[in-house]
Amino acid sequence: MKIVIVGTGYVGLVSGACFAETGLSVACVDIDEVKIKKLKEGKIPIYEPGLEQIVLRNIEKGRLTFSTSLKEVIDGSEAVFIAVGTPQDEDGSADLKYVLAVARDIGRYMNHYLVVVTKSTVPIGTSEKVRRAVQEELSKRGVDISFDVASNPEFLKEGNAVEDFLRPDRIVIGTDSEEAQKIMQKLYKPFVLNGHPILFMDIPSAEMTKYAANAMLATKISFMNDIANLCDIVGADVNMVRKGIGSDPRIGDKFIYAGVGYGGSCFPKDVKALIKTAEEHKWSLDILKAVEKVNERQKEVIINKIKKHFNNQLQGKTFAIWGLSFKPHTDDMREAPSLVIIGKLLAEGAQCKVYDPVAMEEAKRKLGDKVIYAKDQYEALIDADAMILVTEWPEFRLPNYNVMERLMRSKVIFDGRNIYDPNEMKELGFSYYSIGRKSVVMDK
Repeated sequence: MKIVIVGTGYVGLVSGACFAETGLSVACVDIDEVKIKKLKEGKIPIYEPGLEQIVLRNIEKGRLTFSTSLKEVIDGSEAVFIAVGTPQDEDGSADLKYVLAVARDIGRYMNHYLVVVTKSTVPIGTSEKVRRAVQEELSKRGVDISFDVASNPEFLKEGNAVEDFLRPDRIVIGTDSEEAQKIMQKLYKPFVLNGHPILFMDIPSAEMTKYAANAMLATKISFMNDIANLCDIVGADVNMVRKGIGSDPRIGDKFIYAGVGYGGSCFPKDVKALIKTAEEHKWSLDILKAVEKVNERQKEVIINKIKKHFNNQLQGKTFAIWGLSFKPHTDDMREAPSLVIIGKLLAEGAQCKVYDPVAMEEAKRKLGDKVIYAKDQYEALIDADAMILVTEWPEFRLPNYNVMERLMRSKVIFDGRNIYDPNEMKELGFSYYSIGRKSVVMDK
C-alpha cells in the first residue's frame, strides 16, 4: 500500500516516517529542494526526539522516499495527505494558499481514484474548497476520475510527536464516503491496537474538533495564568491552588501550570483562526478573545517583575536567558515567549546572553546579532545581573547554585515556569520571583 504526504514539516515528516514504520510505502514531497536533498542524505531539518532514528531506518528499508515532484510519485498511491503550512494571515485567519495549491496539483496529476486527506490544521469548510480545487483541475483536463476527500486533523505534541503518532489516544477522521473510510481505517489499523478509537465523523465536525481542542487547552492555560496573577496580588500560592483544583477529575491536572504564556505553531494561530471563523459567521467568541488577551498580557508579567526589582533602570544591565524554544524538547521558536521578553529587555537598553539546549540555530535566525549566544547555561550567567528562566528544560531543574553565585553579578532569579522552590531560594540567598507565588526579596 502506497501513500503520498505533501509537506515535510513537523506534521508531514512525523506522519510519513511513522506510516512507513508500519510497512507502508511513503513518498514525502516538498517544494524546498534544499530540505529534500538533506532528507535524502538522512539529515533531519527539525528537532524532534526519536524522529531521526525512525526516518533513517525507513530510508534504509526503502519504505520512505523524498521528492520535490508530486507528479513523479502520485501514481499507485491510495491516498495523498496534505500537510503543508497554513500560516496566519494579516486578519488572523489561516492562509490556505499552500493547501489549495497542493489540491490543484493533485487534480493535475492524478490518474486513478484517490483519497485526498487534509492533515494540515485548516478552518471549517476547507475540505470542500479542496474538493472544488481538485475537481476544477480534472475538468480542465477533460477527465472523469473519482476521488474523495477526508479531514484527518493531527493531535501531535511537539517534543512527543513520534510517540503521539505511534500510540495515539484517538484518531479523528471526517469523511462522507464509505470507500474513503475503508482506506483510512486500513491505514490507521496498526496504530489502534492499543484499544484507543478511530472516531469517524462528518468532515466539518472533524475540522472543528482540531480547533476546539487547541482552543480548550489554550483556555486552560490562560485561565490559570489569570488566577496566578490574582494569587500574586492576594498572597496565595498558585502551585497549591493548582494541586487543589487539579485533583478534581472534572478539571484534571493537565495544562493548568502557570507561566509566561503559551506559544508555538498551534495555539496562538489556531485561537486567532477560530475567532476569525466565528466573525465570518457573524458570531463573537468572547471567551477565546479573552484567552488571547490574557496570553499576550502574560508575556509581559515577568518583564514587569524585572522592572520593579531594578527600579525601572534596565539600561546597561545584563540578563542571562535560560530557554528559548516555546516549550522543552523542541527547537520551535514560533510565538515563543522568549522572543517577547528579549525584545522588551533590548528595548530598555539591556543586554541578553542566551542559551537553549537545541534551539540555538533557530535563535540565530530569529535574533541575529542582537544577543550574545552562550555555549552552555553557565556561560550565559557570567556577570549577569539576573537569570531569567523561560523554558523549563530538564537540565535547568537542578542547577549548581554555588557556580551560579560565583558567576553572577547579583543573585537574582526570575522563574517564568515555577520550577524552583522559593524556600530553597531564600536559604541560598537568592532574590527570587516566580508566577503567582510569593517573591523572595533579599537585601540589595
